[in-house]
Amino acid sequence: MESWRKVWRDGLAPQVSDRGLQALKRGLERDDCRLTQRATTQPPPLSHLLDWPVEGACVLGYGAWQGDGLETVGEIESLFAEACFEADRLLGEPTAVRYFLNWYDEVPREEMRRQMLAEVNRELARRSPSALVKPCAKDLAFVAA
Repeated sequence: MESWRKVWRDGLAPQVSDRGLQALKRGLERDDCRLTQRATTQPPPLSHLLDWPVEGACVLGYGAWQGDGLETVGEIESLFAEACFEADRLLGEPTAVRYFLNWYDEVPREEMRRQMLAEVNRELARRSPSALVKPCAKDLAFVAA
């Protein structure tokens, strides 16, 4: 398994709320331009901008902003720092989160969207197996024929 994927699955995804994952899923599907790469937030998390409303955010911040109602640059920056620290702790490796962050920032947007959407869907299914589409009886009869 790629390092970035392990960091996402074992370090970051467990910290994202269900609402955050659903919001992230919608943003990835729509290619929402507010889902940013190469920056934690827009505007940037400079000390004099921390109380400003968020206009765009990275994969971690986006879910918290669009799904959980965080509103300011400072709130997203704080969540981001805490999530990175916790991911490193969960993975037992200082700066392990860099594998994910480097991948996320450097991969072309279309590839990032495709792979992250698959990961978000995987995490949602893991949390709620009943959300998976189940075939109906007539579909099963067709397969058996």
